Amino acid sequence: MLANTPAPPYYAVIFSSTRTGYDEGYAATAARMVELAQQQPGFLGVESAREDVGITVSYWTSEEAIRAWHENAEHQLAQREGYRMWYKSFRLRVAKVERAYDFERP
Repeated sequence: MLANTPAPPYYAVIFSSTRTGYDEGYAATAARMVELAQQQPGFLGVESAREDVGITVSYWTSEEAIRAWHENAEHQLAQREGYRMWYKSFRLRVAKVERAYDFERP
């Protein structure tokens, strides 16, 4: 499902990753992180897809909201587990969305 975001400007955190192949606990932790992010002030939505490369884009109202999410204690624990077990590599990018267009077939 595509995230419903407001009119720009807002911010996107783009997390691209490759996995180690170790799956124990990953799905539950990923679901919990979405649930927890949704409770954070400034969270706007999330989109995610995985094939050989996983890409998750979360949308936020401000850089301050992104920093607060990054500093969330439970999120930091999940990050450490990702380093330790689940991710072979990842890239994280933060971008300011200045324009956005959409299309939906009726």
